[in-house]
Amino acid sequence: MAGALNVVLAGGGTAGHISPMLAIARALDEAPAPEGRPAGVHCTMVGTASGMETRLVPAAGYELDTIDRVPLPRRPTMDLVRLPSRFRRAVAQAGEILDRRRADVVVGVGGYVSTPVYLAAFRRRVPVVIHEANVRAGLANRVGARRAAAVATAFPETVLPGAECVGMPMRREISSLDRAAARGPARRALGLDPSAPTIVVTGGSSGALNVNRTIAAALPELSAAGLQVLHLTGRGKQVKGPDGGPAAAAGYHQVEFLDGMEQAYAAADLIVARSGAGTVCELAAVGLPAVLVPLPIGNGEQALNARGMVAAGGAVMVRDESFTADWVRRELIPLALDAGRLQRMSAAAGALGVRDADQAMARLVLNAAGGPR
Repeated sequence: MAGALNVVLAGGGTAGHISPMLAIARALDEAPAPEGRPAGVHCTMVGTASGMETRLVPAAGYELDTIDRVPLPRRPTMDLVRLPSRFRRAVAQAGEILDRRRADVVVGVGGYVSTPVYLAAFRRRVPVVIHEANVRAGLANRVGARRAAAVATAFPETVLPGAECVGMPMRREISSLDRAAARGPARRALGLDPSAPTIVVTGGSSGALNVNRTIAAALPELSAAGLQVLHLTGRGKQVKGPDGGPAAAAGYHQVEFLDGMEQAYAAADLIVARSGAGTVCELAAVGLPAVLVPLPIGNGEQALNARGMVAAGGAVMVRDESFTADWVRRELIPLALDAGRLQRMSAAAGALGVRDADQAMARLVLNAAGGPR
């Protein structure tokens, strides 16, 4: 776009990468036009053809370019032999996109797509700004941070060269949420009892098998305690009852997916959730007490993400295999009924919350774009 500052944002694969990328782009859209750029800022995005970005980026109103997905093989296979040529091709594709988009600055949030884009940008002397979402930085951002113009992190514990902790960029509907004011309207909109103590259970968009099974097994006790449960089971993960139909109990409501987690956050007195970086930062931003059940696979990053909030007293962490119906009876139900403890947890979580990370990232990007090549 003539006269605009052209920003290319790279990331994708999962919502954990895409959500902050979209939040940064929206903050850049709203930023004052940089000096000498009468058309303001124009954002486009780079992802792969197989990630969630193919749906989420166009739905958010942004143009998406794609390059080949080149994961690093975990074992010696023919994919490892082909890796150098495939990676060179992805870097060439990224370079063509940067040239065609006339990129003035690149913003990367990690993932497979980011490394080729970083390298293509470095070769063209296009400044790179990086945001790392997890406590343990991913390979792409560890590589890119060595030559980046600016590096930002969501957690203060993250170790990257020259990093500045800015928090997690997130949707304004979440970062501006007033839970107390929104609680009644959110519960009514979701078909919940406005006055009942409420637990929200979610394993993310794809669900969490053990969490779902545990909640189903503990439904009689949850119902007998007078607790209302909104269970977001994940797409295609409906919880069944003994008769083969949807599980049912007094106060139990299950849906596969909710478009707009701010409603669930507003409705909840307590949430049971995985501890992806985005989830942990959103819960802190809105001050929502949590039981965090880290994903039991991967490199342990979800447990690391949860530690700060747990140490501050805003959350309880339980291992996936320990999250059983018995644990629900012994620990979850008493916690959900302890209004005083929940209030203290809410204050502790909220003290960690950062609500303006998107704007902080926009400032870093604009500063990098105005710096030396």
